[in-house]
Amino acid sequence: MTVTLADVAARARVSPATVSRVLNGNYPVAASTRERVLRAVDDLDYVLNGPASSLAAATSDLVGILVNDIADPFFGIMAGAAQTQIGGPGDGSGRAGGEKLAVICNTGGSPERELTYLTLLQRQRAAAVVLTGGAVENPEHQAAMAAKLAKLADAGTRIVFCGRPPLPEGDALVAALAFDNRGGGRRLTEHLISLGHRRIGYVAGPRERTTTRHRLEGHREALHAAGLDDFPAGGGPGDGSGHRAADDDPLVVHGPYDRRSGYEATLELLRRAPDVTAIVAANDTVALGACAAVRDQGMRIPQDISVAGFDDLPFSVDAVPALTTVRLPLFEAGARAGRLAMGKENPPPGGIATIAAELMIRGSTAAPRG
Repeated sequence: MTVTLADVAARARVSPATVSRVLNGNYPVAASTRERVLRAVDDLDYVLNGPASSLAAATSDLVGILVNDIADPFFGIMAGAAQTQIGGPGDGSGRAGGEKLAVICNTGGSPERELTYLTLLQRQRAAAVVLTGGAVENPEHQAAMAAKLAKLADAGTRIVFCGRPPLPEGDALVAALAFDNRGGGRRLTEHLISLGHRRIGYVAGPRERTTTRHRLEGHREALHAAGLDDFPAGGGPGDGSGHRAADDDPLVVHGPYDRRSGYEATLELLRRAPDVTAIVAANDTVALGACAAVRDQGMRIPQDISVAGFDDLPFSVDAVPALTTVRLPLFEAGARAGRLAMGKENPPPGGIATIAAELMIRGSTAAPRG
């Protein structure tokens, strides 16, 4: 029996027009209403109206690429690279009927929006979905994601993670390409320690993101190994170690992955600990804000304070001084994700590959004075 829009509306106790607004995503709808509609869509397995609904096991020529922020070069580079491998005019595949329409889905970092896009792609029987960047560490959202991805996979959609670890539960993935954020964070802080820095501030990303946690864990592992911090390696709130909770660390300030956050968090760090000699930023964009804050306080980089970033975005080498950072092969990872999504490359053993991070030492870091 074909499930209709009216069936979904009845299950969610809303009008068909409201269901359309939720699924089209172009109109404001209360969060509780959106949640009811999406739950009804999942419960009833609603996909497409009309004749297309009979194509239960078929996929379309649509490929979705989910990003947190298309304006952020981190995501733009990966999405653009994936698109070069997805097919279409000029892709060089030479295969008849190989054309695919790649659609960039900008979630704005919203977990709800991420699920909404996946529901829309499910309705359209997407041939593949590539999800980029760190995941939200919320058990309810992770469970909802696992269930949604399983439904997509059951319908024939190929699913690839690029730059994010696999979910704790769920085996719907073709592959997960995870960056070694922890290792990169550790090597960056080890570099600063080797220069002689002992008071190192850290401008972290949003608390709920896997990328934030892994990079900060690497930083703390290096500090702990050098005896410079009373956090155990991997420690944090409720770990039973007797050490203070991670959220109490005065040398760590969390915020969004943007320049303004870097600026404001650095001012806060300098207020809390005027004796810091180095600042590690969550990414290169945040690092630019940190550099501006340092200069506005009348200090020089790196003579008075060293600043380091993460990702090695294109502008990093052109900053003055050039930014010490951790290089992630964003284009290479995005292109590989595109090939995996299209079946042009075999998945890695076990479906999971860890992509190495490379320390790039440049002019923004130096030994502390005195």
